[in-house]
Amino acid sequence: MSKTEKQEKQEKLQHYNSEENKTMSEKNASQNSKTMKGPGGHGMGKAHGRKKALHGIIESKNTIKRLLSYFKDFKLMSIIVVVCIVISALTAVIASLFLKTLIDDYISPLLLESNPDFSGLFRVLCVMAGIYLVGILSALFYNRIMVTIGQSILKKIRDDMFVKQQSLPIRYFDQNAHGDIMSRYTNDTDTLRQMIDTSIPQIISSILTLVSIFIAMLYLSLGLTVVVLVVLVLMLMIIGKIAGKSGYYFVKQQQSIGEINGYIEEMINGQKVIKVFCHEEQTKESFDEKNEELFQNMSKANALANILMPIMGNMGYVLYVVLAIVGGTLAIAGITNYSLAGASVMTLGTIASFLQLSRSFIQPVSQVSQQLNSIVMALAGAQRIFDLLDQEPEIDEGRVTLVNVRENEDGGLEEVSETTGIWAWKKENELIRLRGDVRFYDVDFGYTDDKTVLHDISLYAKPGHKIAFVGSTGAGKTTITNLINRFYDIQCGTITYDGIDIKDIKKDDLRHSLGMVLQDVNLFTGTVMENIRYGNPDASDEQCIEAAKLANAHSFIMKLPKGYDTMLEGDGSGLSQGQRQLISIARAAVENPPVMILDEATSSIDTRTEKNVQEGMDSLMKGRTVFVIAHRLSTVQNANVIMVLEHGRIIERGDHNELMALKGKYYQLYTGGSHRLA
Repeated sequence: MSKTEKQEKQEKLQHYNSEENKTMSEKNASQNSKTMKGPGGHGMGKAHGRKKALHGIIESKNTIKRLLSYFKDFKLMSIIVVVCIVISALTAVIASLFLKTLIDDYISPLLLESNPDFSGLFRVLCVMAGIYLVGILSALFYNRIMVTIGQSILKKIRDDMFVKQQSLPIRYFDQNAHGDIMSRYTNDTDTLRQMIDTSIPQIISSILTLVSIFIAMLYLSLGLTVVVLVVLVLMLMIIGKIAGKSGYYFVKQQQSIGEINGYIEEMINGQKVIKVFCHEEQTKESFDEKNEELFQNMSKANALANILMPIMGNMGYVLYVVLAIVGGTLAIAGITNYSLAGASVMTLGTIASFLQLSRSFIQPVSQVSQQLNSIVMALAGAQRIFDLLDQEPEIDEGRVTLVNVRENEDGGLEEVSETTGIWAWKKENELIRLRGDVRFYDVDFGYTDDKTVLHDISLYAKPGHKIAFVGSTGAGKTTITNLINRFYDIQCGTITYDGIDIKDIKKDDLRHSLGMVLQDVNLFTGTVMENIRYGNPDASDEQCIEAAKLANAHSFIMKLPKGYDTMLEGDGSGLSQGQRQLISIARAAVENPPVMILDEATSSIDTRTEKNVQEGMDSLMKGRTVFVIAHRLSTVQNANVIMVLEHGRIIERGDHNELMALKGKYYQLYTGGSHRLA
């Protein structure tokens, strides 16, 4: 790169950073100006509080709309549920109204007869029993259907979450605790289950019951209904105060659960490190802090939620007594009772029926107040779920694909559907043979826009070349291999693969052409054979066994209880770290890619085993482009080119002999005494 080009490039980066800083400054200034409004600076808190509350309301409305969209596949079942809820609510009201008829027309007259005939009373009681039976069956039916709807919706949500997770970039998993992500699948979906199975049906039932009972009250007595409304307004004011506060803590509770799950998952994975460094006390202290925060949020949320029912219950008893006194006074005084049915005398049956309705009226109000907390908690969980679903997926604008080809009689390439072992890039109508030629041109990269970790990286790796990266931890070795896979996209420069910009290659096809062995091995629940075949789902058993032999894993696999059919669980916890790594190498070998990336692949293998593995690896590397990050000199010495990185820059390059003769950084690392490169 010429001096002028470098200056232009540097100016571009400086301009980008200055624009970014300017934008952030303007944003902060705007926020500060909003903060300082109002007398004495108090306007900030109120304005921010109103804005936050408004945002919360809008967010909740959007969340509810999205949740309701999941019911569209259950329209018929939802209609049946509503019909059953209506029937259940109406039977409760009819039964209460029937009480007036029972007392005034059947029980009271029988008290005045010397030889009462109870046959009519028996028939009426049978009718009431039938009404109650219809209500019970309706409630049973709609609750059973709601369980089916709820579980189906949760299955769909979990499916959507998992599908979305597969499309997210690596960056998302680097920036979010794995335990917190898991909490969205478990705790947050469980709150949704409670809301769909229980809260929604109860609220619909309660609202319909309230409307039905209110109409029935008006039918019995307008005066007593006014008394109920006065008490109801007072109850709603109390519910609003308590539910608002408890809702805030329920939202905080869900966030705390996610945080503590993330911390526990992290501590479980790092248990050996904790034991080695005697860090148990500090770990317990950190957990206590997080657990204390969860305790405070849960206790405040549930304390506020739990006092609602006693308050509502006691107010219901007060209302019952007040109605009995007012109704009894009206009946004794002979004051005319006005209702939707007309004017009449207040009777004992009317009072008894109204009292029964009042008890039935308070109960739905209490149920709604109780379920509101569950709904607030569920909406908090739903917002966390939708936050995952709303994450930007990994963008792939590539058009170049990887296809199977064969050579025709003219020596050219033609695309075929069957597997031939020969691959080519399909760029529009052009076929470019896959060779494994990887090149970097003036690449700059940073995980965040404000910090560049790779500077001016230029390199080339011809087919069959072995490129080794050495340098201290954090020098940028693994970052370079992540860029080849396009786990991250570069800010400046170009990376080409067989002369094609990798941004133009579809990510799946790009990664399919690369084999990667990581230092951290991930094995999946399944047999050894299935774990090896993970590298190539179409590989036969013979190919998997051949790959295992190439990686020198065959001998130890055959000593397992069932050989290749041995079931691995818990990330292969029954195997040693070296054995797990050998299976990982076999998995890469069965993929048979033109480019191999070995990120400290032999760091967990003993020296003797490494020698045997290295022979297999060398056989695997023949004719392939190989990028190696390794601590051990045995992996580095036979490389075609060794690149020494420091602070994200290539400071030395050459083969082993050239770098030793240079007596620079590589020479210092080599002669440092440990014979290991950090």
